[in-house]
Amino acid sequence: MIETGEIKENLDRVLGQIEDACERAGRDPAGITLITVTKTFDLSVVERAVAAGATNLGENYIQEAREKIEGIFDSGGAGGVRWHFIGHLQRNKAKYAIKLFDLIHSVDGLPLAVELDKRAKGVEKVQDILVQVNISHEERKSGIEVEGVTNLVQEISILENLRVLGLMGMPPFGLDMEEVRPFFTALRELKEKVEAENIPGVSMDELSMGMSADYPVAIEEGATMVRVGTAIFGPRR
Repeated sequence: MIETGEIKENLDRVLGQIEDACERAGRDPAGITLITVTKTFDLSVVERAVAAGATNLGENYIQEAREKIEGIFDSGGAGGVRWHFIGHLQRNKAKYAIKLFDLIHSVDGLPLAVELDKRAKGVEKVQDILVQVNISHEERKSGIEVEGVTNLVQEISILENLRVLGLMGMPPFGLDMEEVRPFFTALRELKEKVEAENIPGVSMDELSMGMSADYPVAIEEGATMVRVGTAIFGPRR
């Protein structure tokens, strides 16, 4: 079981590498949100991560996340924590996602967006979301294809209880840092293209890309959010 001190050391190392990447890119580290990915780790590890200074936590599965979020609230350790849903979201889980998460990174189509809007309206919430893009064009990956992104954002923009903040995407697995760079560049350019449309109610301020193996390159290419788990907790079970 990884202890709080080791988690803090790893967090500090990742934050240092974020600062180094920002320096190379001429960016302010304050503009980068580190999302500590706690999927598959139990509540005790989540509590240690929060004690070590993690303030943004990422989860992939609704049931697992609900148990942790409820548990950490019950323990009184949830103050200041923001929760991010970063996995594939099924429409029948939308009502739970709305209640649990501050930001949903993985909206990949209008039917899901409509369901989220309906559920958010039911609890009088405006839900912040990102549109997930299949930037790698892989059939097994979730996300809307590049050519449909602008139209989807326009369609979501008229839904009163959703707020689009930007895009999320993942390059193919197994590539080295320089091999993934073109995918990050393409996603940033897509974000800029959508932003130039000046769609009412859409900010396009956030770009969620980069994980443990490649987050420094993602930051160099414009990421504002990086999703890091293995570099903080070690290999998943």
